Amino acid sequence: MFNWRLIRPIIVSTCILTGLCITPLFAAPPASTQPNIILIMVDDLGFSDIGCYGSEINTPHLDQLAAEGMRFTQFYNGARCCPTRASLLTGLFPHQAGIGHMTSENDPTLRRNDIISNPAYQGYLNRNCVTIAEALKPAGYQTFMTGKWHVGTYRPNWPVDRGFDRYFGVIRGASNYFKPEPDKLLLHQDKVFTPPDDFYTTDYFSKYAAQFIEEADRDQPFFLYVAYNAPHWPLQAWPEDIDKYRGRYKIGWDKIREQRFAKQKSMGLFSDDVQLSPRNPEAPAWNDAENKDDWDLRMAVYAAMVDRVDQGIGNILDVLEAAGETENTLIMFLTDNGGCAEPYNPKPNIDPGPVQSNTGYFLPWANASNTPFRLFKHWTHEGGISSPFIVSWPATIPKPNTITDEPAHINDIMATCLDIAQADYPVKRGNYDIVPFAGKSLFPVFNGSDSPLHEALYWEHEGNRAIRKGPWKLVSYYNAPRQKSVGTGLRTGPWELYNIDEDRTELHDLAKQHTAKVRAMADEWDAWAESSNVMDWEIIQHKLEQAKK
Repeated sequence: MFNWRLIRPIIVSTCILTGLCITPLFAAPPASTQPNIILIMVDDLGFSDIGCYGSEINTPHLDQLAAEGMRFTQFYNGARCCPTRASLLTGLFPHQAGIGHMTSENDPTLRRNDIISNPAYQGYLNRNCVTIAEALKPAGYQTFMTGKWHVGTYRPNWPVDRGFDRYFGVIRGASNYFKPEPDKLLLHQDKVFTPPDDFYTTDYFSKYAAQFIEEADRDQPFFLYVAYNAPHWPLQAWPEDIDKYRGRYKIGWDKIREQRFAKQKSMGLFSDDVQLSPRNPEAPAWNDAENKDDWDLRMAVYAAMVDRVDQGIGNILDVLEAAGETENTLIMFLTDNGGCAEPYNPKPNIDPGPVQSNTGYFLPWANASNTPFRLFKHWTHEGGISSPFIVSWPATIPKPNTITDEPAHINDIMATCLDIAQADYPVKRGNYDIVPFAGKSLFPVFNGSDSPLHEALYWEHEGNRAIRKGPWKLVSYYNAPRQKSVGTGLRTGPWELYNIDEDRTELHDLAKQHTAKVRAMADEWDAWAESSNVMDWEIIQHKLEQAKK
């Protein structure tokens, strides 16, 4: 158990970010109340993949944070890595921030906004948004980041250009964990970093996060964003971590789903009347699966990657304690989307695990990761957008081991950071007007409030659409060619309506019984989409395909 103590006063110095105009949103308290903030996000982790959300994977440090803090059961992300990161950093919907789809990984002269003619899809953070780091600096915060950036491939769109004082990590998306590819740009500040022989991304992201805390000015609070790329493919892990889990998954995904769901209910994450979704139709029954040794190895490597993240978080917490900053630090943990069902396997003859490995863990295990929900990363059904969300701040959260069912959104992180830091939200960045953030502060929820935060929440990604309003959720899938067996075969699926309070796993479509509600909520989604510059995905696909010719 951490030795949490009363909040230690800290002296905050003034730090002015050039070109940033701000307007007061919150009443400023004494500077001594400003806490440190650590925001930890993992990549492609499913809802049930850590111990305190039902998993058998060993995550003692995350479990301890949950036991001393709060867990959310209805916290939502943006269904995919880039859009979620854009919303997390800016407090906006991803289209408002310029990443309505993915980043521009091509030649910098071939910008996506030139192809699509819509700035919502330009592929990097735009000039009309600010990051949490940019917003906190004028309030006296030191700003640090380690890990995966993936919201701007080229200068001037790197972390050091968007408010972070210190940075270590990978600018682009997925990379080799032991030897990141040169074009992925492994950086220390804005200089290319050559990985040493003992390099593993998770370890070094944790190492530099700890170093930034150690070297931080104790007279100023700090904001630290740790963005692990684990457990995103390729499946690569240290042999000693894999050995912990080898053979454990020979019971199969059906039994794992049952065990995790039973544990979730015993912990109080779900009520007894919640139903486990059926096994995805693309996943065979475990008894009928071939190559069970290979399946066991895949999940063992995945579990080892999650285990290593937790070890790294433990190291960060140790350094925080040694620095005397534990009791004055808000820690938040989440994932960027649901488990990944992509059939990624460009090197099928190489086993998962070593540096040469280049494969994923595939749909059946992703189905287990997302227990008890259905569907996956990309989709806006619950399996794609539901995130574990842990908050640890014992000096403020009145009751340890609290579980809340309050619906909350990735947009809320910006508002929460500004609120607890008593920082002002900028109205301009240089000569550009800043779009007002869309989120709500979670601070009242930390203090036990059960008043609803949001009137409505919205999603769109690759044609997948959703709106959540009170207990009601309207959702529609986009049937990409590689995903035809998921829905009806239609390119854009019909609207489905679920009462989430009564049917969290989306098993009973009520659209035909409540046609007026479907029309009203669909109209509301359409109005949001128009205001956020959302385009029809068919049109975007056509334009991108034409540009390749």
